[in-house]
Order: sequence, then C-alpha cells, then structure tokens
Amino acid sequence: MYQFFVEPSQIQGNRIVITGSDVNHIKNVLRMKPGEEIAVSNGADGKEYRCGIEELLEEEVICTLRFIKEDGLELPARVTFFQGLPKADKMEFIVQKLVELGAYRIVPVALKRSVVHLDEKKAKARQARWQSIAEAAAKQSKRRIVPEVGAVCTLKEALEQTKQMDLKLIPYELSEGMMRTRKLIESAAPGQEIGVFIGPEGGFEEAEVELAMQSGFMPVTLGKRILRTETAGLTVMAWLMYQLEDSGIS
Repeated sequence: MYQFFVEPSQIQGNRIVITGSDVNHIKNVLRMKPGEEIAVSNGADGKEYRCGIEELLEEEVICTLRFIKEDGLELPARVTFFQGLPKADKMEFIVQKLVELGAYRIVPVALKRSVVHLDEKKAKARQARWQSIAEAAAKQSKRRIVPEVGAVCTLKEALEQTKQMDLKLIPYELSEGMMRTRKLIESAAPGQEIGVFIGPEGGFEEAEVELAMQSGFMPVTLGKRILRTETAGLTVMAWLMYQLEDSGIS
C-alpha cells in the first residue's frame, strides 16, 4: 500500500486532491491507474485516509475517500529531540532514524562545541533538506504524521521551548548510575511532553549542562561506553519507544 502526504486543505469531504511531485511519482514511476487504492495522511491528525484513484490529471491526482483508519500508530507521548548541531551527513542520519523510531519533533541546536557553524541562509537550506528527509522517513515507516524539523536555534532558544515539558533528559558522560536512568525512562507515560537534549560531536560544555539542569533537564548515563552523537539519541529514543509502545492510546 503506497502512502502519500497532503495538506489538510487537500482533503475536502470525500474528495482528496494530490499535487506536487507525488503526481509524477504516481503517474510515471508507480504507473498507477484509476481504481487503485492508496493511503493518504495529512501529517497532522494521525489518521490514514484510504482512497481510490479517480482521475490522473496533468498536475493533480483526484481520489475518492473509501474509509478512515485510526489504529494508533503514533507513540502516546510526544518526544522532542534537541540535537547539538553535528556534521551535515550525521544530522541527516539522525533525522531519518529518529523519525523511524517515533520522535515527534527534532530541533537542531548550535552549541559551543558544535563542529559546524551555519549562517542564516545555509541554516534555512539545511532545515528544508532535513524536513524532506523527515517526510521520506515518515512515508517509509508508515507514520501518520510528518515530524517537524525546527529551525537551528541557540541553547537559550531551545530551553525556552521546553518550559511546559513533563520529562526532560540530558545524556552526559559525567553522569553515573544506570538505575537512575532506568527509573527516569520508566517514568515516561502516555500524554506527556518529553524533551531529550543530545550533545554535538565535541560534547557539552559544563556550563551548557548546568543551564539545561536549571531548566529541569536531568542528566543520565547511557552506560559505561562513550557513544557518538548519532548513536546517543537513537539509544534514548529506542528506550522510550520500548517504554511507551502500546502503553496508551495515541
């Protein structure tokens, strides 16, 4: 079953209109015909709209709604990752895998030890690239929403976004006690807003960790081995997915 994302405004009652690059993909790559069934999501409400292709036009594919699936594929808690800005190829990998594992939002953060420094123009271009990767990963993993990749921000701006979050974790190499990590992961519950802060290749400066702790982030260890930035976030997301999966209704 092929899945495509549309804007909410493109779902008009029983009529669904697909536009953009997906039109060429449906017509000329997949070579689909009228009558064939596809899955459509609007990237926002978590529903899957099953519909049949009616017309293949020059710039649109017109579909008719057959039924709506609401099968709780999303995690019952919203997990936002604040990722210390890494090299471009690493960030692409991180976005792709976090989306596959169920992250709700990803925010790149420019920190003191970030290897990469982007001007405004490059930051916007990278954000657009990362967002397209998030959409492709959401399609591949059959998600009903497209996680947002936020604009590159400062530490202060990132912490402002976490004020209302219920659980805040910051993996830090100087933190000790795996039992504490387990208890905090096990405290993740349906309905929560969860924030996870991951350092860049060079790690956090102590002052950055202190600021995060003042904003409610709790330092945790991920084990006795030092993990790369692209491994650390995936480890935490996998643990949270294990804790939250089927623990409530999304």
